[in-house]
Amino acid sequence: MHTATATPRRSRVYYGWWIVVGTFVLQAVQSSLLFLSFGAYLVELQRYFGWTKSQISGAFSLARLESGFLGPIQGWMIDNWGARAVLRLGTLLFGGSFMLLALVDSLFWFYAVFLMVAIGSSLAGFLTFNATIASWFIRKRARAMAIAQTGMGLGGVLALAVAWSLVTFGWRWTAFASGALVIAIGLPASQLFRGTPEQYGMLPDGRRPEPRPASGAGARAASDGEVHFTVRQAMRQRAFWLISLGHGTALLVVSGVQVHLIAFLEETAGWSLPAATTMVTLITMTSIVGQLSGGFLGDRFDKRLIAGTCMLGHGAAMLLLTWSASWPVVTFASVLHGLSWGARGPLMTAIRADYFGRRNFASIMGFSSMIVMLGTVLGPLFLAWMYDALGNYRVAFFTIGVITGAGCLFFFLTPKRPVPAPTPQ
Repeated sequence: MHTATATPRRSRVYYGWWIVVGTFVLQAVQSSLLFLSFGAYLVELQRYFGWTKSQISGAFSLARLESGFLGPIQGWMIDNWGARAVLRLGTLLFGGSFMLLALVDSLFWFYAVFLMVAIGSSLAGFLTFNATIASWFIRKRARAMAIAQTGMGLGGVLALAVAWSLVTFGWRWTAFASGALVIAIGLPASQLFRGTPEQYGMLPDGRRPEPRPASGAGARAASDGEVHFTVRQAMRQRAFWLISLGHGTALLVVSGVQVHLIAFLEETAGWSLPAATTMVTLITMTSIVGQLSGGFLGDRFDKRLIAGTCMLGHGAAMLLLTWSASWPVVTFASVLHGLSWGARGPLMTAIRADYFGRRNFASIMGFSSMIVMLGTVLGPLFLAWMYDALGNYRVAFFTIGVITGAGCLFFFLTPKRPVPAPTPQ
């Protein structure tokens, strides 16, 4: 197991909030340069090479497939090596591969290099960030994760600069500069990440130490009621599978919109690339409102009900895009999707940490990602296949809208937090 090497300086600000700041910055960089800009890259690469949408979307889906299979390994690495080491490794691979992306000249090399980009972004991304935050917060967990994920909202604003750069300087120079920026910002920010508060003489949420309970309590539970599941115990729970399936169903819409919304607006409504990118920015900006609201509500009310309601919002937004591509309808659908995405996003991780505890959280989350990745893989591919077959996105948006809306049942049917059999310490 990783060990503490230096104690964070004592201050009035609980150190966990500095980890939230680091996550905010890195989320903004990663989302703006890659995830929220992939749709713009899709348009430019299709023009430059003449590849089909299915061919280009296949690279994104392959990357998400990789992240699913990488999840258990990454979870083990975080639990054993520490988040900072994993983050540094991922940053170097992410940034270096992004710079190599500028040199690709064939579909094969595009897939090969983008796969390395994806591995690096996964190691320096969602699971590493949220596993660390989950270790430093319990009572304020949803709030902390929500604040951290608002970095993606800033990323939506910065994505406009990426779209401008693609048009002005071309995709090769933009990709190379993006890789250099990832390394320049990612390595210093990784210094903020630490293992667990207990390693540094602190308690989660910045609480003061409380008197020890009487000896003889044999269950692996903290004094505040937290229970630590093993991976095997977690996977035996119905909640593990229902939450994972619900999360994956939501990402049908999130990943599909992320890859294809710009192309949809360009080809269906005749919008320019910068104008279409403004809708991505609108989604991420409204997601900030959703994240802050979801984090505040998630620490006070049932996370399952909030997440299920957001699934209905995702589905309704897709049905609106099926109905019309006019500016008012697309704007309203983007706002609805952004609010739903923002409010649901931080709850997906917080609810797992609430159910299964902090001790093996990264490993449990890693195994869950093998199910979740089905949504991120199938969403972009399905939209691309339907477009190439029918020449429009309407049937595809309708289908994933209905599926995602029905996915609310996964959260509504999730049982209350389970408790494993007591295990002697």
